[in-house]
Amino acid sequence: MTLQQLLYVLTVSDEKTMNKAAEKLFVSQPTLTSAIQSLEKELNIQIFNRTSHGVTVTQQGQEFLTYARQLYQQYELLKNQYEDESLRRIKFRVSCQHYSFATKAFVDTVKKYGTSKYDFAISETKTMHVIEDVGNSLSEIGILYLSNYNRHFMMKQFDEWNLEFHKLADCDAFVYLYKGHPLAKKKSITYEELLPYPNMTFDQGDNPSMYTAEEILVENEFPRKIQVNDRATMLNLMRGLNGYTLCSGIISKDLNGDDYVVVPYQANVENPNSIMEIGYITRKYTVLSEIGNTYIQTMKDYFSNK
Repeated sequence: MTLQQLLYVLTVSDEKTMNKAAEKLFVSQPTLTSAIQSLEKELNIQIFNRTSHGVTVTQQGQEFLTYARQLYQQYELLKNQYEDESLRRIKFRVSCQHYSFATKAFVDTVKKYGTSKYDFAISETKTMHVIEDVGNSLSEIGILYLSNYNRHFMMKQFDEWNLEFHKLADCDAFVYLYKGHPLAKKKSITYEELLPYPNMTFDQGDNPSMYTAEEILVENEFPRKIQVNDRATMLNLMRGLNGYTLCSGIISKDLNGDDYVVVPYQANVENPNSIMEIGYITRKYTVLSEIGNTYIQTMKDYFSNK
């Protein structure tokens, strides 16, 4: 087994097809296929299922890829530590639920390093993808939240993926809506006042459980619902349809502009409030990189100023 073979396997996993992986690696497809088959034969496992539409990862392959990715990342860290500083590439990747504060912290972190030789990535994605990305070492950090409603389910997922949750802040529920919304100028908004308007939520794909929802108070019954896949679409529908979503109230106007406001959610006995415990996940027993620490500290500073 060689580092080159590990790189080949990881690239095929990311690209989903041999053709695209070969193009990215600048090797011929027969060379790539031969190297992977040789590795599979050496380890006596099958990493990929080959189909006419591409490749899929086997159960054995998924376990192998988790270790392979960690090993290759350690190799890159070691190489970056000792190679010529002028050639060094800074690498950092974070996965998060759809939070503008997480993106704002990412922007500020990249600016702090002020170099053209970096490889940064951020993925705003579904809840289970955040967990899987960190569990598979695709991302160093994952940003998400816990509540009394989802805590048991989420902690079980963290245990299964060998992850730790680190608290950043506690936030009450807020209603996020367009400034021209009929409720936008109220001091607080009740559950009953929200009922005539569409409740916007982020689609969770193959894991549509309410426990994986990114929005707080999902246990309440909202009769009008619209699911979206990205923040830009949600903001457009808030404006066009008088929609709203329920969130932490920590919004970046630098990224989302001044056209949207947050109003406190007013709870009652039948529809109580709930606390969003915002935090980040890492693999157990791992130490954050310098960039990872900078990113987390940037978020902590952002929360402390709100």
